[in-house]
Amino acid sequence: MLIGEVARRSGVSARMLRHYEALGLVRPCGRTGSGYREYSGDDIRRIFHIESLRSLGLSLREIGRALDDPGFTPAALVGDLVRRTRERIAAETELLTRLHRIDAVDPDGWEDVLHVVALLQALGSKSADVRQRAALSSAGAAVPVEALVEAVLGETEPNVAGALRWALARSGDGGPALLSAGLGSPVAAVRERAVRSLAELPGEEAAARLHSALASPDDTVRGHAALALGARGVAAALPTLIDMIVRGRNDTDAADALGVLAHDTAAADRIATGLVDRLAHHTTGAAARGRLTQALAAVPGRTASRALVELSQDGDRAVALTATYLLRLRGTR
Repeated sequence: MLIGEVARRSGVSARMLRHYEALGLVRPCGRTGSGYREYSGDDIRRIFHIESLRSLGLSLREIGRALDDPGFTPAALVGDLVRRTRERIAAETELLTRLHRIDAVDPDGWEDVLHVVALLQALGSKSADVRQRAALSSAGAAVPVEALVEAVLGETEPNVAGALRWALARSGDGGPALLSAGLGSPVAAVRERAVRSLAELPGEEAAARLHSALASPDDTVRGHAALALGARGVAAALPTLIDMIVRGRNDTDAADALGVLAHDTAAADRIATGLVDRLAHHTTGAAARGRLTQALAAVPGRTASRALVELSQDGDRAVALTATYLLRLRGTR
């Protein structure tokens, strides 16, 4: 079979077939009476083998080794191809993400594009100072909220994380939903960063996402959500705040949040009743009872005062002394 017919049937151009021959990949030994190359059936099969291996990403040099070296084993080469392909996919995915983010800000010209690219690169810098400056300069700038969320969820430096949360709170719409997705991360640190960032976002959507976070199986997520909601006067945070006091997890902050929630007589009585119920629970240990008693100090109203009077006679001397002291501060005794 002549080279033209081989090219037509195989889909490999005559120029590429000559290139294969120059590299020694295919060596048609046959010649016609006129001196033209003539390819045998084995030559055709070898061409198809070459094309198959090329489709896997092998270089022509690697293909030559694979076909001609009897001792060649494909395992190591295939493993290397897998690694290289993953790296290429990761690089292409990163590029695609960056292009989507630039497109999302709808740049007016190349100046805008270059500005966004510079900020994105700075947010990914290895230098904490550079990342912090980028976060502070991004507020009010055309920076995709997705980039800020990704940065804040991955940030380990406290000062940089604070700057990113500040920038995110000023970035407009989209942040609460993206951060809420971070609450489901398998990494505990990411979940904490997500809820801390949500806590600093204004608006009803952020509050709704925090409300949903009260049902999280993660104690830290529930705690940050409850503190944020308590500071906003959301009564749904009450059970979690009381549980934090019992467990001794950010109990001082939780007690302060209860004081914010006790904004009227009905709310104060409801909080005092909740604290007293936990005090009376048989599984509540001595240390927890002491913290619950101290938490009553932030709750105004008669219900809390009556509870303190009863607790001043408690069999636990530490609880009784704490209650007596708090009553004196209230002027009850």
